[in-house]
Amino acid sequence: MDTFERVYYMRVILGVAAGMVAGLVMPFDPAGQDQGMTAGIAIGIAIVFYFVSFGVGKSIARNVPKEKRKKIATEGIIPFIFLLLTFMIITYTALHQSILT
Repeated sequence: MDTFERVYYMRVILGVAAGMVAGLVMPFDPAGQDQGMTAGIAIGIAIVFYFVSFGVGKSIARNVPKEKRKKIATEGIIPFIFLLLTFMIITYTALHQSILT
């Protein structure tokens, strides 16, 4: 497997993990009074997991030439974002579905 493929799939896995963590820690507020805090929590978790993935990606791609190292920061960012959102919604819905009915 290519170095960039390993970075890509590592970021995919961390996107799933970040989405599950974000879905678990989001508060349930039936009145919907503080949605800004919920968005802040989700964005904060996404940023923390992205920086973790960036550090791991740099360690995976140690042998990559200097001109290609810039690609490490953006490799797999789109799947990371979409999987984070998808699994955050799925986890949150699965935990709170009995409350909503």
